[in-house]
Amino acid sequence: MKRYAIAGLLALLPTVVDAFELRIVTNGLGSDLRDNSLLTPLAGPASDATAQDIIAAAQADYVRLVGLMYDRGFFAPKVSILVDGREAASLSPVQPPRQIANVEVRVDTGIPFRFGTARLTPLANGTELPEGFTTGQPASTRILQAAVDSGITGWRNQGHAKASLSSQTITARHNTAKLDADIKLSPGPQLRFGNLRISGTTRMHEDRVVDIAGLPTGKIFDPEEVERAAIRLRRTGVFSVVSLAEAEDISAGNTLDIVTQLTETKPRRFGFGAELSTQEGLGLSAFWLHRNLFGGAERLRIGGEIDGIGGDTGGEDYTLTLAFGRPATFNEDTDFYLDAEISSLNEPNYSSDNASVEAGIRRYASEKREYTFGLGFEGAKTTDAFGTRSYRILTLPASAEFDYRDNTLDAKDGYYAKASLTPFLNLKGTANGLRGYLDTRAYRTVGDAERVTFALRGQLGFVSGPSLADAPADFLFYSGGGGTVRGQDYQSLGVDLGGGATVGGRSFLGLSGEVRVKTTDKLSVVGFYDVGYIGREEFPDGSTGRWHSGAGLGVRYNTGIGPVRLDLGVPVSGPDNSSGLNVYIGIGQAF
Repeated sequence: MKRYAIAGLLALLPTVVDAFELRIVTNGLGSDLRDNSLLTPLAGPASDATAQDIIAAAQADYVRLVGLMYDRGFFAPKVSILVDGREAASLSPVQPPRQIANVEVRVDTGIPFRFGTARLTPLANGTELPEGFTTGQPASTRILQAAVDSGITGWRNQGHAKASLSSQTITARHNTAKLDADIKLSPGPQLRFGNLRISGTTRMHEDRVVDIAGLPTGKIFDPEEVERAAIRLRRTGVFSVVSLAEAEDISAGNTLDIVTQLTETKPRRFGFGAELSTQEGLGLSAFWLHRNLFGGAERLRIGGEIDGIGGDTGGEDYTLTLAFGRPATFNEDTDFYLDAEISSLNEPNYSSDNASVEAGIRRYASEKREYTFGLGFEGAKTTDAFGTRSYRILTLPASAEFDYRDNTLDAKDGYYAKASLTPFLNLKGTANGLRGYLDTRAYRTVGDAERVTFALRGQLGFVSGPSLADAPADFLFYSGGGGTVRGQDYQSLGVDLGGGATVGGRSFLGLSGEVRVKTTDKLSVVGFYDVGYIGREEFPDGSTGRWHSGAGLGVRYNTGIGPVRLDLGVPVSGPDNSSGLNVYIGIGQAF
């Protein structure tokens, strides 16, 4: 008896089988069947599947492959799975065969079905069902599910948050290859938003969570409002996890509470960056950030930057910044901000010691669009070809930003545009005026493999009001270098006053184009051409100013924090075209 018991126990132990042959015999959908079969990954030569694994996968494939047929519109399929000639359904996974040489999957799809009756009731006004859910159209479970989802979504969009499937009668008429679907929905009552139930907060005050989420308590339920509330909470940067869900039960007065599960991230963060150019030298930056200063998602960021280290750009530039922001200060989509900056710039054609402070509001019109309006003060002492001057101005900066890129660090498709206008009122040393700047970018990826991306950038700047001699020196424009025309020396193009004296222009126009070709999953090569224009006049007219251009090649290596960029640029045209090869290294695309 003991010998038999031991033998029975050994039979239960899993045994790795040699590679088996998998054959799929079918009259259609062969590649889909192979891709969806659980047997496919077990049939590879590197597989260590046991006989139990193979039998279990074969038995599970009956339901799996029939479901695939239904999804493709075949409602009378025949599926047979033979393991060494024996039907898999008849085998025991507890006592499988010791070896398996081949598995044959036989599928007869039958003929495709079409909808006979296609009825879904009741429907909310304005509900759009899938085009395929119509008598005479090809039938499939995919279309059925899409129709039910559309019907439920239509009711939810009108405040019926608990709309659900009530009943369904699905009949396959094999003699005519027709599928009849009679589906009924239960809209449930129209509900209004109740309270926001909050869990998971530690430092964050719950009343501020309510303010930031901006859930419209008392208003008719709208699923888009729930998503907008989640976006607002994520935008603060305070939380690593934001989950909003509808409560299971309806509260008194047909109200529906929203349950919020939050996980706070570490409040403090610091970071640093570096860029290197043969002409502009080394640039270093660092910052310290607190995301939740007083428990209300207040953000404080202190940053410092040094540019021009070892470069041929007139000397080092130093900048110290402080930025404070408080979300949902005026309403859930309007933040308050306060920015301050102190800088000492030593540029090729001017130097400036500057201090500024600005306060204002940032309005989020949507996840893709935001606007800012502010009031600021700026004072500076500048030295350029016109001499040393000091000025004091009040500013009224305003900006609009549209960001429809698919990825901010490495865009493949979409567009980006930011326009800023800064009227300034003279207090001392200049004249009243207006400074404007526009930055637009567009991206398009082509080809079946999506390996070629075309990127285009346009920049426009102007200063109106003060003359060239009276305008703030750091408000004027130059061209040349990594941010404008690669290949040309940094700020090499300005307004030539004669005698070797150059100042910035009151107008600027820049155009840049790139072709990015992905060669491997990590590596891309780039060709680029940049053009820049600087003019004396308030707006570019193309005739009274000067142009220059540059071109080159680059490589990008993709990392988790964005692509590492290396560009090699040379001058193509322009006055005093004496610069040689320029090298630019940084993180992220050039634009």
